[in-house]
Amino acid sequence: MALEEELKNLEVRKSEVHGRERAVRQHASGKLSAWERIQLLMDKDTFVETDVYLEHRCSYFGMDKNKTEGDGVIAGYGKVEGRTVCVYAQDFTVFGGSISEMNARKISNIQNKALQMEVPIVGLFDSGGARVQEGILGLSGHGNIFFNNVKASGKIPQISAIMGTCAGGASYSPALTDFIIMVDETSNMFITGPKVVKAAIGQTVTMDELGGAEIHARISGMADHVAKDDEDCIRYIRQLLQYLPDNFHESPARAEEYTFNGERGKTIASVIPESKRHAYDMHKIIDCLIDEGSGLEIKEKFASNIITMLARVGGYPMGIIANQSSRMAGCIDINAADKAAGFIRVCDSFNLPLLNLVDVSGFYPGKEQEQGGIIRHGAKMLFAYSEAEVLKITVILRKAYGGSYLAMCSKELGADVVYAWPKAEIAVMSAEAAVDVLFKNADGEQRQQYLKEYCRQFLNPFEAAHMGYVDEVIDPHLTRENIIKVLELYPGKKAAAKKTAHGNIPL
Repeated sequence: MALEEELKNLEVRKSEVHGRERAVRQHASGKLSAWERIQLLMDKDTFVETDVYLEHRCSYFGMDKNKTEGDGVIAGYGKVEGRTVCVYAQDFTVFGGSISEMNARKISNIQNKALQMEVPIVGLFDSGGARVQEGILGLSGHGNIFFNNVKASGKIPQISAIMGTCAGGASYSPALTDFIIMVDETSNMFITGPKVVKAAIGQTVTMDELGGAEIHARISGMADHVAKDDEDCIRYIRQLLQYLPDNFHESPARAEEYTFNGERGKTIASVIPESKRHAYDMHKIIDCLIDEGSGLEIKEKFASNIITMLARVGGYPMGIIANQSSRMAGCIDINAADKAAGFIRVCDSFNLPLLNLVDVSGFYPGKEQEQGGIIRHGAKMLFAYSEAEVLKITVILRKAYGGSYLAMCSKELGADVVYAWPKAEIAVMSAEAAVDVLFKNADGEQRQQYLKEYCRQFLNPFEAAHMGYVDEVIDPHLTRENIIKVLELYPGKKAAAKKTAHGNIPL
């Protein structure tokens, strides 16, 4: 065979591996092909493919006569915004993207390469789960992938994008990674599908009801972000990577250029109402502190009483955790505690300083919360903050009461710097609740006197500052300036170099 024919044959085989002829089936479902997704993610002409022609070796149920080179997954590494990143993408047009012994080996190989190179890895999921024809071999492949997810946890950033179906055991791999992005209307993720649910318990349910993007964004909390379509999903991944270092030994890069609207910054004090009983939107406070357009909220639709966000302040990437006054008065419930604790651990793993904006009156009360384990879930926040070695800056804006004062990263839990605004209240509880406990038999006039006395003694930041629990009471307009000053002085790179890795167990 002449070289020209060999090269033509090679191109045909590559086209088959990349599913170019099968792409029309994906497009009809509103999805890109696996190859198109990788090309969109990677910088042009930088992708190096691995295990290109790998095939399954199953001979059961006529599978020996049904093979496709590549076996339903594309893997390799290349550049994203100039940085090396590993990636694998499941091809739903080959056996429904199902996990076989061999394509699981391909995924495991690129996972190990990412860990060896100490670079981020992105998984683009579109799979019906384990390949039924292979029995335990497919299950074993899943197990190897899970093991590698855990081995890499906290060492390199792991990002999962659910860009179609992610069913059965396949859904556990994303759950073991740091971030999960889903695509609206075309993605779903569940352990047991509608047919199995119907057969097992007689319940009729759709795929979207079981595990659609909106379900995982609002109810289960699995999805960190819901993208509009495949293109939007890839854009989000590229943006997310800009906040993360290559590995746990490095600090995320400071932006060389950034802008900030100084006029907006001057409005920060007016955001909080005069009455402490009135709610406000904490996003408006955050907007007065962060660089223009830099906010990337994580789990925006889940447990919205607490905000978790990646952003930049003075060009420095950091994680922000803030009580949302307009939702449940900013109280911490079970879901909020889990959401915050998971975010803290990810930020700590990848050396993102934490900014804690505090306006919290307590843990959310009630029988459901207590029976659901609010003590155990709240303890996750206490543990995560106490364990975190990154720079922790806490700003108490208005209320910081009881155990929730501690849970939002007080000095006792390792805050490096604690600022308070002049009207901040730091106490065991509100004046009304305290007087009810201390002087329950007091009449109207006495009660008012006790309220004034309690407020004068405790409901101001200076009592805590006198005792060393607050470093400085600051002018709200100088909050951003103070944060940047601390970020510039803190030796983040030295701390990152000495860091010990810890895994990010799903919380």
